[in-house]
Amino acid sequence: MRLFSVMIVWVVGMLGVLVLSGCRRDDAPAGRTSQFEAFVPTYNRYIHDWLFKQQAAAVKSAEEIQVQLAGADEAQRELLEIRAAEVERALAKWEFRLGLGDYLKTGTPADIPEDLVWHDGMEQPEIGDPRAKKGGTLRRYVPNFPPAIAPFGNNSNNEFRGELYDYIELPLVVPHPETMEPIPGLASQWAVAADGRTVFFRLNPAASYSDGAKVKARDFLVAVYLRVSDDIFNPFSKQFFRESLAQVAVYDEGTLSVSLPETRINAVQFAGGLGPSPPHFYQDYGPDYDERYQWRFPPTTGAYEVREGGIVKGASITQHRVRDWWARDLKYYRYRFNPDRLVNIVIRDEPKAFELFRAGELDTFYLSRPELWYEKCEINEVFSGYIERTTFFTRYPKLPRGFYLNTRKPPLDNRDVRVGIHHALNWQKVIDVLYRGDYQRLNAFNEGYAIYSDPSIKARPYSIIAARAAFGAAGFTEEGADGILRKPDGTRLSTSISYPMIPLYDRMFAILREDAKACGLDLRLDGMEFTVAYKKDMLKQYDMSFGSWVVTPPIPDFYEFLHSSNALDAKGNPKPQTNNLFVWARPDTDKLCDIVRTGRTVEEVRDASWKLQRIIHDEAVFLPAYTVDFVRLANWRWVRWPDCEQTRFSPPVVLDPHEVHVLWIDEEMRRETLAAERSGQRFPEVNRSADAYRVVAPEEPAAPGMPVPKDTLVEP
Repeated sequence: MRLFSVMIVWVVGMLGVLVLSGCRRDDAPAGRTSQFEAFVPTYNRYIHDWLFKQQAAAVKSAEEIQVQLAGADEAQRELLEIRAAEVERALAKWEFRLGLGDYLKTGTPADIPEDLVWHDGMEQPEIGDPRAKKGGTLRRYVPNFPPAIAPFGNNSNNEFRGELYDYIELPLVVPHPETMEPIPGLASQWAVAADGRTVFFRLNPAASYSDGAKVKARDFLVAVYLRVSDDIFNPFSKQFFRESLAQVAVYDEGTLSVSLPETRINAVQFAGGLGPSPPHFYQDYGPDYDERYQWRFPPTTGAYEVREGGIVKGASITQHRVRDWWARDLKYYRYRFNPDRLVNIVIRDEPKAFELFRAGELDTFYLSRPELWYEKCEINEVFSGYIERTTFFTRYPKLPRGFYLNTRKPPLDNRDVRVGIHHALNWQKVIDVLYRGDYQRLNAFNEGYAIYSDPSIKARPYSIIAARAAFGAAGFTEEGADGILRKPDGTRLSTSISYPMIPLYDRMFAILREDAKACGLDLRLDGMEFTVAYKKDMLKQYDMSFGSWVVTPPIPDFYEFLHSSNALDAKGNPKPQTNNLFVWARPDTDKLCDIVRTGRTVEEVRDASWKLQRIIHDEAVFLPAYTVDFVRLANWRWVRWPDCEQTRFSPPVVLDPHEVHVLWIDEEMRRETLAAERSGQRFPEVNRSADAYRVVAPEEPAAPGMPVPKDTLVEP
C-alpha cells in the first residue's frame, strides 16, 4: 500500500470515486430505475434537458457581458473580454454536444466514418522482463481492512481499491508507464475523428471477463448506467459522466466511440479510460446495491480476482491469478502479473509488520521513513543478503505537498503576508532534521510534469530578513513583547495551520513554529483526526491547510485548484466540497485553466501551464514543503525485479513499483534462501540504486517553445 500524508486513490478508467475530488452534489435526478433498457431513454432526456439549460444560461451570460462592455472602463473591459471568450467557448461546447444527439447511443456500423486512421500502439517498448517466472505467492501487509470491496458505491473509495481494481482491470486503453503513450487495453485499435473530440475503439475479439464471458461494446453503456443511476449515491460519477464525456456510442458488439465535450491533446487516453461492467453480474442491481454487492467481487478484465473464500474479514484478502487470462500472452502483459496469489494481510501496527517481514512472513516492505532505512535495517538478514534493499528513482510528478493558503482569510488575503510566510517556514531544517537530508525541497505546484512544468521556479528560502521585510510591507512594523510582529493598531501577525494529527507532523510543525517566531510570525497549530481535517478542508474553514493531493500524469490539472467555478458560490462565499483550497478566483487564471484542459497542441498547453505555475508562485498561494524522487523498499531475495533492456527494476512513471506488477517470485531461490538461513550460509549484501530513469534538471531552464534536452527531461 502507498503511505502518504493523506490518502491517495489512483483512479484508472475514471469510474471510481476520488477521495479528494472537488465535486458538488448532483441536485437533479437522472431517473430512478433498476432496468438498463428503461434507463437509457430516461437518462438521455435528462442530459438533453440539462444541456439545453446550460446553453440558455450561456446565452444569457453573453448578453449580460455585452451590456457591461458598453459602459466598462479599460481595466474592466479586459476582464470582461476574457469572460466573453469563456462564454463563447462554452456556447460552442453546448452546441456541439446538443448536435451529437443521445448521450447513450446505439448506432450501426454505417455510422462509423470511413476516413479514420486506426492505431494499435504496438510501437511502444515492452514492459517487464522476459526472465519473469509465473507462480508463487506474494505476501504484503495493509494497515486497514476495507469497508467494502465493491468497485463503486458506498465505501468503495477506500485505500485498497487500487490493489483490487485500478492497478488490475483493463480499460479500453492505458498509458504506457514509461512513455505515457496509449497502448492497448481492451481495445486493439483506436482512431480519432476529424473533430478531435470523438475517439473510436475496436475491441480485441479475445477480450473477456474472468468468468469467461465475452466483453461487448454494450457493456460500456452498462458501466455508465450503474454509476449514474439513482440506485446508488455517487455524486462524483454523476458529475464526471455528465460534464466530462459528451457521448458514449456503440455500433456493433466490437466497436464503440467516446466523445469529449472539447478537444484535448490526450483525448485517446482520456476517452480510453472507460471500462466495461458485466451485465450478467449486475442483474440484481437496484436500490439495495450497497448491501447486496458490498462483498461481491465482479468478473474482471484484469489478471487477478478475489474468489470465494478469499476474504477473511478484518484479517486478509487474497487475490488469485485468473485462469487462462485472455491477455496473458499479449505484448505489454506477457511478462507481468506473475505471482499466482497476492495475499494482503491486515497489520495495523507498523513495527509489528516489520518484525513479521524480518521473520519472512511478508515478502516486501516499504522503507519510506529514514529510521526504517537506517536503524531498522541494521540487522543480520540484510547483512547476510537474505533481505535486499533498493532505492528506485521514479519519474512520477511531484505530489503537491505543502500549505494551501486560504486567500479569503485575513491576513492571508494580503500577498505580502503570504510571501513573508513563505520565507518564515524553515523547510530545509525539517528535511535535514527529520528526513536526514534525503528528501528535497519541493519548488512549485505541479512540479515534475516534464515539459509542462517550469524548471525555473524555485521555492522561497527561509530568511528572517526577507520575511520581516515582506511583513513590514503589509503593515506589520512593530514587535511585541512576545517577539510577534504587530500593526500600529495592535493586530498581531498570527495564523493557524490545519493538519492531520500524526506524531511525525507534530514534530515537524514544532520546528516550523519555532523558526517562524524568529521572523515575527505566530503559527497556531491545529492538528486533528484525518477525517475531521478533511471535512474542514472541504468546508474551507482553515487559514493554512497542510496536505498532499492526488496527481495524475502526463498533464497537470489546474482547473480544480484554481478555476473560479470551484472558488465561490452565487453569494460570493467560499464554495464547499471543491479542491480550490486557495479560494482563488481571477479571470486570467480561468482562461489559462481552460487552455490546459482543452488545448490541442503541446505548445499551447505547455505555455499555459508555465504561466499558471508562475501565477501560483508569484501570488504565493501555495507554500511548497518537501518531495522525494525515489521509493525505498526491501524484499526477500526470492522476490525478483526486472533488469533488462526494456525495464530497469520498474517502469518509471509510477508511485509504487508494485502497481505495475512486473516482479516475480523465484521459488527455487526461496528454498535456497531459507536453507541458507538455517545453516548460517551468507550471500553478498545487496543495497542497489535503480537510477536508470532518474531525471536530472537542466542547468539552464528552457523557455516555452524551446526544445528540452532529451538527456535531461523526457517528454511523456
